[in-house]
Amino acid sequence: MKILHTADWHLGKRLEQFSRLEEQKEVLNEICEIAERESVDAVIIAGDLFDNFNPSSDAMGLLYSTLHRLSDFGSRAVIAIAGNHDSPERIDAPDALARVSGIIFVGFPNAHVHPFETRNGLKVTKTDKGFVEFQLPHTEVPLRLIITPYANEIRLKTFLGIEKSEESLRELLESHWQYLSDTYCDDKGVNLLATHLYVMRRDDENPPEEPDDERPILHIGGAQAIYTDNFPTQIQYVALGHLHRYQTVSKQPCPIVYSSSPLAYSFAEANQTKYVVVIEAEPGKPADYREIALTKGKKLLRARFEQIEEALEWLGGCQDALVQLTIVTDNFLESADKKRLTEAHTGLMPIIPEIRTKMTENGTAGKLLELEGSSMEELFIDYFKNSKEGKGQIPNESLLGVFREILSLDEDEAL
Repeated sequence: MKILHTADWHLGKRLEQFSRLEEQKEVLNEICEIAERESVDAVIIAGDLFDNFNPSSDAMGLLYSTLHRLSDFGSRAVIAIAGNHDSPERIDAPDALARVSGIIFVGFPNAHVHPFETRNGLKVTKTDKGFVEFQLPHTEVPLRLIITPYANEIRLKTFLGIEKSEESLRELLESHWQYLSDTYCDDKGVNLLATHLYVMRRDDENPPEEPDDERPILHIGGAQAIYTDNFPTQIQYVALGHLHRYQTVSKQPCPIVYSSSPLAYSFAEANQTKYVVVIEAEPGKPADYREIALTKGKKLLRARFEQIEEALEWLGGCQDALVQLTIVTDNFLESADKKRLTEAHTGLMPIIPEIRTKMTENGTAGKLLELEGSSMEELFIDYFKNSKEGKGQIPNESLLGVFREILSLDEDEAL
């Protein structure tokens, strides 16, 4: 059988002032075309369907219409799980109606899917907490899927019915997954696992990095990293979501793969190629898989210049991209230059100023003051310190309070 693995759609996401919804429509249409061209039997979306807990009606409409197309009127299984950006309650909400089309939404780790059968022959034959078995219309063997949506560590332990709070999450999940594998995953079916967690090799000195604008999973109250050796040996492929770069974390005990997000969502992902993964599997044998590059959506490009004219020339050559520009100057960017740059490109992010410090008393040049990655408040404080009014002093709390109020008004208007 063939299964398509994708993840981290982040529907409704914006990049600064720019909506990505039209790009998302294009790339999801491309994913549907790949599923149709490859004649896949099932589709797994491994979390972060939306970008926040309260998605817009446009984002929800795009999700449901895309999944309906992927389901092919109930002849193809579609399984969509919650990620750390999703509200599990919202993900679960349409499940009863979606099952008519062979679509299963899983918001919580202890979800128990009710058996059903579609008119086109897709049938759920076995279920347990965090487990579902399908009989697919065009295959003779069953598809077994262990499903663990994202939840923080406390909620995961609660959902899994664990009383020993001192046990590590890794041990709890390993025990849970092993029980399901031992109970349901013999070599007479295809056995997969889908989850939205941070996964790494136990001995990896350079673990994969989370995206810049991703809500970190590794924090107090979040879910700790899961090791590749926590997955059961009966599993033939692990479909992961959360990290936005395509990568095979390990091939032991089976391929453990992040499929990538369908679009580049931060400038840390600039120039990354995005993918979906097509898995080909049969019982009792290692699964084969191959990545298929996605071509839709704007590229994210960034560059750094010291001369305005050079920056303008570069902007003219990348009009179809979204761009991030750093300008190095001796003083803060003149309004006239800022206007020229802004008018030269419709996809320009807020310009990042990089200010050279003044010459020291002994005539040596100071280090460049790098402002990339700073918050708006940090940029304002630094601007004030270097202004005539500031004279090297930080703004007082009264002035900062006014700035924060203005900033919050701007954010409200953006929303």
